Amino acid sequence: METLPRQKYTKEFREQAVRLVSEQALTIPEAARRLSMSAQTLSNWVYKARHGTLAGMDGSRKPVTDLDAEVSRLKRELAEARMERDICQGSPKFPQLWSSKIPHPG
Repeated sequence: METLPRQKYTKEFREQAVRLVSEQALTIPEAARRLSMSAQTLSNWVYKARHGTLAGMDGSRKPVTDLDAEVSRLKRELAEARMERDICQGSPKFPQLWSSKIPHPG
């Protein structure tokens, strides 16, 4: 799977993402899916917010534009689709899980 470039989210985005978890009672994985971001990143933000250190996360990375975020999301989806295709087609990376003696559906 491709490695995604590191991204910098705005302070407002981080705060709103944390609010989804804390105020709307969404789970971290569900909120991360809705925001098309890593659940681990969101988990880190929630942890830092609870300990009062979320505001100090502004670094030297460039802000993520909507286009950059969309490209990252599409790359993730493409990588997943390729993996599913390889599994279904019996790629050498993914040996068949059934025996040739047992008929399989299809």
